[in-house]
Formats: sequence, C-alpha cells, structure tokens
Amino acid sequence: MSGRRIGVYVCQCGGNISDHVSVEDVVAAVQEEPDVVVARTAMFTCSDATQQEIIKDIEEQKLDGIVVASCSPKLHTFTFREMSKRAGLNPYEYTQVNIREQCSWTHTDDKAGATEKAARLVRAGIARTRLTEPLEPIVVQTVPRVVVIGGGIAGLRAALGSAEIGLPVFLVEKGARLGGWVGEFDGMYPHGKNGRQLMNALVARVRRHPGIKVFLNAEVVEKSGSFGNYEVAIRVKRDSAETQAETVAETVRVQAGSVIVATGFDAYPVSDGEFGYGLEGVLTLPEFKRLVDAAAGPLEFDGRPVRSIVYIYCVGSRQPEGNQYCSRYCCTAAVHASLLVTARGAQSGGEEGRAAGGAVRPRAAGGPPRQYHLYRDIRSYGKYELLYNESREKGALYLRFPDDDPPVVERAAAAGAGGSGYRLTVTTRDLLTGGEELTIPADLVVLVTGMVPRENDELVKVLKLPVGNDGFFNEIHPKLRPVETVVDGVFICGACQSPKNSAEAVTSGLAAVTQSAAMLKRGFAELDPLIAVVDAEKCEWCGACLAACPYEAPRQVEVDGKAVAFIDKATCKGCGGCVPVCPTDAIDLQGYTDAQIRAMIAGLLQELTLCRA
Repeated sequence: MSGRRIGVYVCQCGGNISDHVSVEDVVAAVQEEPDVVVARTAMFTCSDATQQEIIKDIEEQKLDGIVVASCSPKLHTFTFREMSKRAGLNPYEYTQVNIREQCSWTHTDDKAGATEKAARLVRAGIARTRLTEPLEPIVVQTVPRVVVIGGGIAGLRAALGSAEIGLPVFLVEKGARLGGWVGEFDGMYPHGKNGRQLMNALVARVRRHPGIKVFLNAEVVEKSGSFGNYEVAIRVKRDSAETQAETVAETVRVQAGSVIVATGFDAYPVSDGEFGYGLEGVLTLPEFKRLVDAAAGPLEFDGRPVRSIVYIYCVGSRQPEGNQYCSRYCCTAAVHASLLVTARGAQSGGEEGRAAGGAVRPRAAGGPPRQYHLYRDIRSYGKYELLYNESREKGALYLRFPDDDPPVVERAAAAGAGGSGYRLTVTTRDLLTGGEELTIPADLVVLVTGMVPRENDELVKVLKLPVGNDGFFNEIHPKLRPVETVVDGVFICGACQSPKNSAEAVTSGLAAVTQSAAMLKRGFAELDPLIAVVDAEKCEWCGACLAACPYEAPRQVEVDGKAVAFIDKATCKGCGGCVPVCPTDAIDLQGYTDAQIRAMIAGLLQELTLCRA
C-alpha cells in the first residue's frame, strides 16, 4: 500500500528512555521517512493527555496508521488499540516499538548506540505500518459454563463466585476432599480465624449450591474444541463395587466456555539430613503448625514440655541451586506460629543466658518457651511487620546467620539429671553481634519451608499452560492481566501462579471469576485477527505445520479434491511457528506478513543519518 499517512510518537517515559536515548534525534531521523506526516516526542505516550493529542492528530491529519515508540508491547498494546478505536482508526494499523527494554535499559553505557538502534527500530515499525491492512476481531460464541480445577480456597471461591452470578460450574479436585491447605489449619494470620471452620463453611456453601457439580478424585485429562466452546474430559476414580482394593476410572465430558486453574502448591520437600531433618524434634513449618493447632494448652512434643524452639528460615527458598525465589509468606507464617506458642503459655526451660564459649544455658521452668529465629532476611511484608514487632516485644530473639554459613543442627548430648536435657543443639553465627558463634539447646527445630510448584505435568500438556522458570504458571502480565494466560479462556489463580497467603489467593480467585464472567455472560468473545492463513493453491498438506503448532490449530481439510491445511481461527495464537516450516511457503501471518517482515528488515539495515550535538 502506498500514499499512507502515518504518525510517529516517541516516548521519553519520564527519563526511563530519554536518559539513555536521545528521543529528539530519533524523531529527526524518521520524520522525513516516506508517508510520515507527524513525528514528535512525548513525556508519557500512555498518559491521558498524550492520548488525547494523538487522537486529535488522527482526526485532523487524517492518519491511517501510527507508530508508538515506548515500552514493551506487553504493557500498553491494548491501551493504544483502544485509543485508536476512539479516534476512528483501525486498531491493527497501529505498531508499538520497544525502545525502553530493548534500547534504553540494555544500553545505558552507550547513548549514541542506543539512539541509533532506537531510530532503526522505529523505522522498521514505520515499514511494517506502511503495509498494514484494517483487520477485524474474530467473533466466537461462548458456552456459559466454567470448569474450575482445584478445591482449595482459591478454587472454591472461584467456583462459588461463578455460580452466584449464574454460570454453572464443574469443580474438579484431584484429592478425596475439598478444602486444600487452609482446611488443615486452625488459627491463621493476620485475622486469627480458624482455617478449618472457614473451609468447612465454604465447602458447605459449595455443596449446597445447585449450580456447582463437584468431582472428587478427579483430573482433567483432555481439552478439545476452541476458545469459548471447549470440551473437557474429566477422569474420575471411584472404588469398585466388588472390592474396595480396586478402583475404576470413569471419564465424564463437559462443555465449558472457560477454565479456571487453581491447583495450589506443595510445601518444599526437605531431604533427610537437611538441617538435621530426620532427627527427633526437627519439623517443617507445616508439621509444626499442626502440632501447635493440636495443643490444648502449653506446647508439648512426645509427651514432654517444649522449653526452647529454634526456627531456621529460608529452607528451600532463595538458594543458588534450586528455588531461587522468595516464597513471601513463610516469614510471617513462622512469626505468627511462634506468637500462638507464646499465647498458649507453654512451659519453658527457664531463664537462659549465654555461658562461656557461646553456649546457651537452660533456665528454671516457667513461662512460654524461649524462641530463637535464625534468618538470612526477614520479609514480613505489608502490615504483617506488626506481627514481627509483637514477636520481638514478647521475648523472641532474632539472629542473622551468614548466607554462606548456615546453622548446623545436631542431636544433643545425653539428658541431664531427671531427664531435663534438650534433644537438639543448633550452632550458628550471629552477624548482629559481630559474628559470634552460638550453640543453642532446643527441644524443637522448625525448618521454615516455602511453597513450591505442584507437579502438574499432565495438566500442563492438556491445557498448554505457560510455566515460568520457577515452575509456577505464568500470567500474561502481573499488573495489567494478572490472571489471564496466553491460552484464551484459560485463567490461573491462587498459589499455582506464585506463593500467596489465603487472602491473596481469594483475591486472585475472584479476579479470575471477573475475567471469565466478562467473556461468558456477554455470550461471545473477540479474538485477535493476527493469525496464520493458508494459501490453498500453494498448500500440498505435508503436516509440518501441525507438528510445529503447540496449539494444534492446523488441520487437514479437502478443497476441490485436494488435501490442504486449514487454520482454526479460534485456536491459533498467531505465534508464527508454522510459517517457516512450510516447504511450499503457503502460510502467512496476518499483521506480520512475509512482506512486512522483509520491509522491517530493510528499514533496520538502511543507511541512517543522526544529528548529534
């Protein structure tokens, strides 16, 4: 297409870009490009004020294409598409060029080079825009039913939230009961409410609701169909009527417009010998919480009063090898559990002081147990720092150990007279007191373990779920689209996408309900038209495109007696994986056609003149 009228807008991003890229030079380099009518800079192109200016340009200058050079398209593609619509411009004749992450932030030591690279990228964006054509969204009808996978607090709230607004729900739980982790605990932070009671009430509401069908001991084993109209196969295991030792599996197929994944998490599996795990009295945080919940009065272990407890933080988290992420909730959960112990007034080992050589000597009985928190960093984020302060005020001691010298847990020497000795000793160095080595006697050692992703390999394959480097499921964008995945109609919530406490899990579960319902209650959905298309005259159906597609969008059809490929519009994600493998060059990608890509390459490589001061 020739004779276009294109507007170019280069963002300063409040210094994020302009500190390392000369945006004025970028504008100067591209303003004389063919078909460019307007070229200017803006402090924030995404701001309402700048959007109004661009709309005014589109209307007054009769622009039929725009290029916005700013941040990653992940952030503001929808922002500028909606702006284009308001101005009467087809949203698919807009191109966003990333000169922040790809230029400014990656070339902070070379402003001239970053500026030249930005100008070339903008010129490539102009070349693509010059060849764009107006496209219309693909409209698909949706089935107003939801499959929720996972019966923990996030899944139950998502199921109940969907059902209460009139969307029938199929709730699939892999285990034999509903309730998840929260249903195993009593007092929970920060509200102190009983987890078992909360979940029992929630489960009862779910069971009573006529719009929710529950499948226990069940898994989703197949998903077919297309966005908005999925057929989901659920395999349900039941005990055989003939013998309790034998189980039989039944497959139930349901139609649904969306799938909400809330499969939860697992606790970090501590290995035998890791921080003394396997020794009597060494517990993980979930095991310790169950012990505290079961205590009617002062804390006891194995029939003996607990007088000294040592907590070792970051077990399984923030490791150079293994789980490098912070699990977020563990610090607060451990502090909260220690406050529960203090509140119960468990009988302690008495006044303890530091003996010669850094040892800690026991004290006379009475009062709550002495509690030592050995940490690398404490992260009781948000308002939960109040719990940390309360813990210190009530006598808990916090000792910071070096990253490269973790505490050593050993079995203690033989019990003293009357069997009053401690089971364990913990040797550590305290960086807060000059690195002095201490030996702490303990009845219990609590390994503060974090959340790890639950094994869901089969579900990942069935739903084509995106998995991050940490093993948790990936959303499209953590702020702008926090529960949506790249698979249309498949949402994630709760701790399957990252470590969360119960309140955060509920919030994300209800967010998934909102996004799902916004699509299903309308009765139809609009999909990006940036998908693969097949030239039937060139295609000779070899199956290479189907083998390359992770979404199984291509399929074989017959046209005029000839077998050719056909792309399912509702399934295709526009990834372009099928384009380069086609031996007859029969596949193209709308919005990123071969002609557009070649034009972009030419724009990148063409000789460039920059005006530099």
